[in-house]
Amino acid sequence: MKKPVLVALIVLLVGAGIVAANSLFLVAQTQQAVVFQFGQYVRTIQEPGLQVKLPLIQNVIFYDRRVLELNPPAEQVILADQKRLVVDTYLRYRIADPLRFYQAVTNETQAASRLSDIVISALRRVLGNSTLAELLSPARARLMQEMKVAVDREARELGISVTDMRIRRADLPEETSQAIFARIRSEREREAREFRAQGQELAQQIRARADRERTVLLAEAQKRAQELRGDGDAQSIRIYASAFDADPSFFDFYRSLQAYRKALADGTTTLVLSPDGDFFRYFDHKEAASSR
Repeated sequence: MKKPVLVALIVLLVGAGIVAANSLFLVAQTQQAVVFQFGQYVRTIQEPGLQVKLPLIQNVIFYDRRVLELNPPAEQVILADQKRLVVDTYLRYRIADPLRFYQAVTNETQAASRLSDIVISALRRVLGNSTLAELLSPARARLMQEMKVAVDREARELGISVTDMRIRRADLPEETSQAIFARIRSEREREAREFRAQGQELAQQIRARADRERTVLLAEAQKRAQELRGDGDAQSIRIYASAFDADPSFFDFYRSLQAYRKALADGTTTLVLSPDGDFFRYFDHKEAASSR
């Protein structure tokens, strides 16, 4: 074979290889593709496998066919009852129409920006007609569905289908939270003061009742003691009277002995009395002198 012919054959084979390489492309399991020719739409491929295109004049743009997730920035909304909430949401979506997606937003970065705006708009619209009580009640599921439907309706214009939308967190604004915490703390301190005051009042009532009962008990005890002393004195008088009636001279003698005992009880008392006085009338001085 002549050399020029061999070179031509090699060039032809290389060219055919290049053409074949540019004519074939693979759509993966997680991908979908849109084929354009000179900027004009040709077809959409949503099934995986090896595909063919015209080399050089057709180009292919690939998009993810899996469910994607978006976390829009937290947004402060005003509810129907004029309460403010900072709402944090997340969104799950998929590219349902690759051509419309390409025409509307071109890529996922632009899609995320547009979807975030749509989510914020739906949040303000739906929650703006709802109260905090509804948001904290089972009605929250209905509100979530209403927002999902609203976002999906607008996202369809971008070639996007929303599969799920949830409120991840709803908090009070920082300044509102601090004010509420301060009010709660003040309320708890007021309740604590009231409880302490009630406790002190109850303690005073208990002490006053105990003092009254003690006073009554002491008065009753004193009354009983006086009654017992009176009974004892009366009985003593009766005994003395009986003894006096039985033997007046002995009773007089006994009373004198009691007087001696009291007068000389401490052993240091000095009495200056006449021996002939009544105090010593029961001492027989003459018999004492004769005995000495």
